[in-house]
Amino acid sequence: MPGDHLAEVCINAVYLTPVWNVYRRKRGGGVMKRMLAYLWPAMWLLATGCCALVLVASGAYNLQASAVPVSLPEDIAPSAALSGLCIAIDAGHGGYDGGAVGRKSRVIEKELNLDVTLRLRELLRAQGAHVIMTRDGDYSLCDDNPPMRKKLQDMQRRALLVLEGGADLLLSIHMNEYSSGRQAGPQVFFREGCPAGRALAEALQTAMNDGLQPPRNRQVNTGDYYILTLGVPSALVECGFLSNAQEEALLQEPAYRERVARSIRDGVLAWAAMGERPEALAKQQR
Repeated sequence: MPGDHLAEVCINAVYLTPVWNVYRRKRGGGVMKRMLAYLWPAMWLLATGCCALVLVASGAYNLQASAVPVSLPEDIAPSAALSGLCIAIDAGHGGYDGGAVGRKSRVIEKELNLDVTLRLRELLRAQGAHVIMTRDGDYSLCDDNPPMRKKLQDMQRRALLVLEGGADLLLSIHMNEYSSGRQAGPQVFFREGCPAGRALAEALQTAMNDGLQPPRNRQVNTGDYYILTLGVPSALVECGFLSNAQEEALLQEPAYRERVARSIRDGVLAWAAMGERPEALAKQQR
């Protein structure tokens, strides 16, 4: 092939350049050779670059075939399944508001909520979603001395982040508690009368029951929560009971919290794969 012959000529030209260097050192010489001594490195680099271009053009080297494939674990491999979706994740409580407290360990809910949401953020991003966080650290969103209840101002500002960010979907992450230590298992809540919320909650509940295998498979339920009334498909996820000794211990294990985040991710993927999704109820003024 003509290209192969040209590539061979270029290779010879490049690799013969050191021979000239040896020759000029031995022979010494006049002004012209001294000039070439200074110019030769630049000429050699130019020849090397030209040779590389010819090699690629002639097919002497197949760059595609020699590329090293990069693979990631299936659970976090990049995908476009959620491409085009803006998902808001709300880590419940924060700052002055610690939320529930573990009965035995005294672990604080706000810390577990944040850990799960940060894990979930990366999992959703890996699926192509744009993610909004209402908080990504241990703080509340209210002023020290607001003109209203701290909790109300905090929720209003969370809602503003969600709405101004153009969220298509909202997930609020919490840990549960109950007076009895016998209650266990994740449970997902939605706004009463909201078909979009129910569809999302059911997809999440199924994925969490399948992924976490709790002793009891709970069912979705309605809840009168501020964060669920913003006019977008929304669900509040109670990941487990801090009032249950076994679940409290599990929720303190990073590997289990990763399972929680992945099961929520799987629920979002199932929701996104639905054909026609119902509309959310209009935003409620509160």
